[in-house]
Amino acid sequence: MKKFIALLLAVVLVAGMTACGAKKAASDSDMAYVKEKGKLVVGITDFAPMDYQENGQWVGFDADMAKAFAESLGVECQFVEINWDTKAMELDSKNIDCVWNGMTLTNEFTSSMACSNAYCNNAQVIVVPADVAGQYADAESCKDLTFAVEAGSAGEAAVAELGYNYISVTDQASALMEVSAGTSDAAVIDLLMAGAMIGEGTSYANLTHTAELTAEEYGVGFRKGSDLAAALNEFFSAAYADGSMIACAKTYGVQDALIAQ
Repeated sequence: MKKFIALLLAVVLVAGMTACGAKKAASDSDMAYVKEKGKLVVGITDFAPMDYQENGQWVGFDADMAKAFAESLGVECQFVEINWDTKAMELDSKNIDCVWNGMTLTNEFTSSMACSNAYCNNAQVIVVPADVAGQYADAESCKDLTFAVEAGSAGEAAVAELGYNYISVTDQASALMEVSAGTSDAAVIDLLMAGAMIGEGTSYANLTHTAELTAEEYGVGFRKGSDLAAALNEFFSAAYADGSMIACAKTYGVQDALIAQ
């Protein structure tokens, strides 16, 4: 009888451990976590044409695609403005579920996050006042300028590698303001943003971009090991195939940068 009771207890213990293991595995799933709370929290900055506010709502190519992805998961999409320099910490602390804001796929991010496939081509470009652009046609001619760059951005990494003088600001929009106001000689921002934010017909008609410092690709970052990255890749493939991703890109003028999925 004692042997039977001991055997029964052992079976109960193993079953309990199995159940706990199953519960832990479920809780480790970002997909399950997001669905359970009913929302996908997306970390962004003010970065046209990818994420920006219009009539009090976040719009843009990235914003619209994030909304569509959240809808495909059956959850709401919530946008949170973050400090770009602390995006990895925001992810790990679960203040956000993903970074979806024209994020360059650098080795740093692909090693610390679960990243989606690349979906847009981009470059880091030098922005200067249009009336002096002829003097700064290449990177070498800009070496003595003082740059404004977004903290933690690919632009900051590019000027740091070149050994240029620079100041770090909150976001790329602030970097443009620095140049427009004359408090910095130049800025380095994303080419896609430059196409939407500077030149004739924009708020920064007095600015233009010249040399390209890098060539790069955008991706979406999730927590390390997240199963949402694979889910987003599947969503991208379907959205590209049915034309909705291309249509969204055309709405914001980024169709030429779109990468086939």
